[in-house]
Amino acid sequence: MGLTAIVLGSAAGGGFPQWNCNCDVCRLAWTGDPRVRARTQASLAVSADSKRWTLLNASPDLRAQIQATKALQPRGKRDSPIGAVVLTGAEIDQTAGLLSLRERSPFSLIATAATLAAVADNPMFGALVSDVVTRRAITPGQRFPLADGLEAELFMVPGKVPLYLEDENPETAEESAVNVGVEITDGAKRLAYVPGAAAMRLALRERLSRADAILFDGTLFTDDEMIRTGTGTKLGRRMGHMPIEGEGGALQSLQGLSPRKIFVHINNTNPVLVDGSPERRRVEAAGWEIAWDGMEIVL
Repeated sequence: MGLTAIVLGSAAGGGFPQWNCNCDVCRLAWTGDPRVRARTQASLAVSADSKRWTLLNASPDLRAQIQATKALQPRGKRDSPIGAVVLTGAEIDQTAGLLSLRERSPFSLIATAATLAAVADNPMFGALVSDVVTRRAITPGQRFPLADGLEAELFMVPGKVPLYLEDENPETAEESAVNVGVEITDGAKRLAYVPGAAAMRLALRERLSRADAILFDGTLFTDDEMIRTGTGTKLGRRMGHMPIEGEGGALQSLQGLSPRKIFVHINNTNPVLVDGSPERRRVEAAGWEIAWDGMEIVL
């Protein structure tokens, strides 16, 4: 049937609108403006046969995402089509949904050793008992099989350790196993999922250029967006996310790439969430799409 991907969640941590935020963009959502739609926290489901599915990250909104996605709902008594979860890091918005999968249905938890160690250090994740949930440590660059003929590879992406593990002066654009992207292949078809990238390196650009579709970090439109909107005190790159616009931003860094290009992990302050906004028109004119919950990609 080919490679199918379903965007379970397209927003950054906190979702959209964010529960405690009444910024200009969130205000539109709270008031029911038809130019915006609510979004849950970022996650992707992939499958080769639309029967067995692999999740890329497990957001805090996972239960609601399963409820909204028929393909992920149980087919019989305690028979989930979710066979694996692949983590790109150990941030709360990448892992908290694992606790919604604790009712003794078997699946594989796949990540780098660094990410699995961060999960193991939190005793709550002991609820994913080892005789049911198999943990697989993967080295970046190592190809590994998923269900029904899919293959995957983790690759290092400039980024940083999870917020709760930061020291006073964290390295924010280091290439290491704590922040990775995922490349999914089904025969000749390739999909790349990169929900967090602090900078663009030549090797990353070259990898993305070989994909048929890329879902890429669209957290902030400008690097100073959080400061300018009065919703935070950090630049986007300090948080581990390169901006969409500006010098070294995604539009500039990935200009000329031919794959289908989709922004995901979009922060609640980002004006690209507003249909028809100047920022939305700017990214669409550059050949990009804005992901939405339930969006389906078939390669």
